[in-house]
Amino acid sequence: MVKYVFVTGGVLSSVGKGIVTSSIGKMLQARGYKVTVIKIDPYVNVDAGTMNPYMHGEVYVTDDGGETDLDLGWYERFLDLNLKRENNITTGMVYKDVIEKERRGDFLGRCVQIVPHVTDEIKRRIRSIAKKSNVDALLTEVGGTVGDIEGLPFLEAIRQMRLEVGYGNTLYVHVALVPILDVTKEMKTKPLQHSVNELRRIGIQPDIIVARCNKMITKEALRKIALFGTIPKEAVFCSYTVESIYQVPLILDKQGMGDFICRRLGFQQRKPNYREWEAFVNALLNPEHEVKIALVGKYAGLVDSYVSMNEALRHAGAACRTKVSIQYIEAERFEQNPKEVESLKNFDGIFVPYGFGPRGTEGKLMAIRFARENDIPFLGICYGFQLSVIEFARHVCNLKEANSTEINPDTPYPVIDLMPEQRGIEYKGATMRLGVHKIIVKPGTIAYTLYKNGEIYERHRHRFEVNLDYLEKLEKNGLVFSGKSADGRRMEILELPNHFFFFASQFHGEFKSRPGRPDPEYYGFIKACLDKKLGKLKPEFP
Repeated sequence: MVKYVFVTGGVLSSVGKGIVTSSIGKMLQARGYKVTVIKIDPYVNVDAGTMNPYMHGEVYVTDDGGETDLDLGWYERFLDLNLKRENNITTGMVYKDVIEKERRGDFLGRCVQIVPHVTDEIKRRIRSIAKKSNVDALLTEVGGTVGDIEGLPFLEAIRQMRLEVGYGNTLYVHVALVPILDVTKEMKTKPLQHSVNELRRIGIQPDIIVARCNKMITKEALRKIALFGTIPKEAVFCSYTVESIYQVPLILDKQGMGDFICRRLGFQQRKPNYREWEAFVNALLNPEHEVKIALVGKYAGLVDSYVSMNEALRHAGAACRTKVSIQYIEAERFEQNPKEVESLKNFDGIFVPYGFGPRGTEGKLMAIRFARENDIPFLGICYGFQLSVIEFARHVCNLKEANSTEINPDTPYPVIDLMPEQRGIEYKGATMRLGVHKIIVKPGTIAYTLYKNGEIYERHRHRFEVNLDYLEKLEKNGLVFSGKSADGRRMEILELPNHFFFFASQFHGEFKSRPGRPDPEYYGFIKACLDKKLGKLKPEFP
């Protein structure tokens, strides 16, 4: 029977539940067990697609086009899984389905209530994924903080799961903060105790408590947590701050968490194999070189807005034995003071990520132009790809007012325009070009050298594309579109062959980057940054 592991969080949000959930999965995988993961988000949005990145971090896109919480990215990176949209459950999804059933008359005239109808829908979704996935363990992270009103139906559903599938087939893991007071340097377990009490008040007794702290908790703190949490000391673990989050499964397993989980769930005890994982962590923590990257974006105030991109850059850095130092620069800074763009000469590479709308676009265009004219290695992703086309059209093709109709609907040269099938769409949610699409890569290009294949599959999230009316002029002036959609009508990759490294993609390669297996475009970018810094005449890609 599938074992169900439920992870909850207390004291505050962003306490590290996603990394703990990923680490539990990694510990089980290292012992040869098959796992999958669900993220529950209690917000009323149907999915994350319509939210500004400042609200909830980046929107993570799955192969099947799901716009999901960023924690699915951590699950995929840690566990090398390709999850689906159904692996993210939201309040909006659940209520939408329940209301539709009520409108159809499926409940046969009953009064529709949170319990049992909403909780039954939550459990149905969890069980459905368990059945389809054919796994040994299904991990479910309940987003938010214990005590939040919006999370109560989900906590009630997982409470019922124990009654229905049994104690031996369920495991409750609670992650909560243990702060250290600045003045006394004392570890305070009281917030965690209150969090556990709140969880117990609604009928859930945690089997494992993970203390999130800046350093390893003391024996006295551990004793208090076990005593007031009503669990043995062997069931208390600490996720303390480490140099790299990829160390977390290793430090938790060293404390005995992996063996404890296996005993508690009745799994056969096996020796974990972390050989490849440890090799990656070692490469990440022991670099031989360093490159400085300027990330010029419009959500630079929240690092989580670019979390998958950050990790893809780090994966590439580990493959090159290079520390990647990222400085986040708000694009509007260049618009307010154009001379500031000269500061980009202090970086080894310039990276322009995704974005939407007109704010900050002129600043991004200034950064792209600086990279092109000064031959600084450059990578653009999605909006960065589109803005690269606009910059080239303006300053190389002499189309001075070239733009995207997203930015200026009245531009005389709409080199980037709305995709035809997007016209007339009124609903914003889940209507972009989403998920995996096939791309044909042109032989003899940088893209072909990096991907080593003439056919690749990458994840997308966009409404606008290169206007084919300007394709001939762009190519005539030296812009190479080295990747195109299977039907040839959508430009997917661009490059400038006469530059050290100038590369951009309409797709999001970061969503498929994995520890020890970096995405090719990110790897190419970091390798080029390093090679140029080392004084090589051109990038040397293996």
